[in-house]
Amino acid sequence: MWFYEEGKALDKSVQKDMMVRLLKEAAQRITPDIKKVLILPPDLTRFHSDAGVLTNDLYHLLGSDCHVDVIPTLGQHVPHTPEENQWMFGDIPNDRIHAHDWKTSCKKLGEVSAEFVSYATDGQVNWNIPVEINRAIFDGGYDLIINVGQVVPHEVLGFANHNKNYFIGLGSKAMISNSHMMAGTYGIENNLGQLITPLRGCFNVAERDYLGDVPHVYVQIVKTQDDDGKLITSGLYVGEGVDTYIAAARHAREKTIHLFDKPMNKIICHMDAREFKSTWVGNKAVYRTRMAVADGGELIILAPGVERFGEQPEVDRMIRKYGYKGTANTLEAYNSDAELADLGLAAAHLLHGSSEGRFKITYAPGKLKKEEVESVGFSYMDLDEAMAKYNPEKMKDGINQIDGEEVYFINSPSLGLWAAKDKYLAAIKKNLDFAKKMVAKEPEEKIWKLLEEIDIEDIERFA
Repeated sequence: MWFYEEGKALDKSVQKDMMVRLLKEAAQRITPDIKKVLILPPDLTRFHSDAGVLTNDLYHLLGSDCHVDVIPTLGQHVPHTPEENQWMFGDIPNDRIHAHDWKTSCKKLGEVSAEFVSYATDGQVNWNIPVEINRAIFDGGYDLIINVGQVVPHEVLGFANHNKNYFIGLGSKAMISNSHMMAGTYGIENNLGQLITPLRGCFNVAERDYLGDVPHVYVQIVKTQDDDGKLITSGLYVGEGVDTYIAAARHAREKTIHLFDKPMNKIICHMDAREFKSTWVGNKAVYRTRMAVADGGELIILAPGVERFGEQPEVDRMIRKYGYKGTANTLEAYNSDAELADLGLAAAHLLHGSSEGRFKITYAPGKLKKEEVESVGFSYMDLDEAMAKYNPEKMKDGINQIDGEEVYFINSPSLGLWAAKDKYLAAIKKNLDFAKKMVAKEPEEKIWKLLEEIDIEDIERFA
């Protein structure tokens, strides 16, 4: 790691000063002649991360003598409109912002072998992960690539960002599908909020083997809420290696994971209409709270912007066809339907979005009909009725009393993870076993030993 800042709140001037320092360090460490730069920020589903602000700062700091391109790390999300680019990235010219196409813009570098994947998952998964990412990384002639993003609990990788931006955000259909299905098979609750998971381990291997010559640096943001509920930047980490991710993720774990001694009977989540327009992204409400909802409890999702299920037409079609109806239903479809088998990311999403019948999921969407919502296995609530009863502007984050009932309100569940302590501890123990295996397999890789030590510390802390 090159440098970092942590504090109660890092204001915009501190963040901008760090971007100035980043460019000076890059000129010393990577190349003194920075004339063409690629910035890789998240898409608008991470609007509140401030990654767009930092991207805009970097664009202007690099100046008119440097050509700067921006590729939002969409994965298979819908590309931004010009208006959304402006909302996210300010006055960066729209012709400098390019959409990633997961089907046509990727180059194959190699693979993470099926043997390695099988070893990492105790034989649960027996396929490879093709390493295929946007060809601009290698063919764009960039002197420096700046990878910007928010480190926050994530359903597929444990924590988002770092090399996720390359391998999912700029990944191909095959890479995204194989990796998502690997994580789904391993189990969403074994991934959420874990510093290292088998898939993160696979991505670390892919970065080591295939991105060693890429002139890049990571900018890792950690957001948290202060005592008044205001979202602030509490950590900013800059560097080339995996140690940058580890430092950011450890800070994020302290700031964004909320543990309960016992699960909650009713949780209400509000999803910003500008960010969340599909259940594909709106289901972050399901992922980030599923370990906190009691058996027989209910999760209500206020989603005024949701108008579809999938981000892509073929994914939307699969969700409508099979629904969020549990592991057995999804795996049967995955093994019998060639189209779903070709869309492993869709199958994994169906696994992630199901409560497995353990609790009730109720959607109050802005633009989906009652029969559509119920057809995929969710319950439906009229949005106006839901917003009147559970008004996000009147409730506070945390416990509220509504009509004599205790409910737990989360205004933006994508910013953290809420879990019963025993479930989170069980996942740490499972991933400790993975770290120990990797120490045995690759003892020369210091990262595995570090992760083993971190997991042991976590077990001691949370126990």
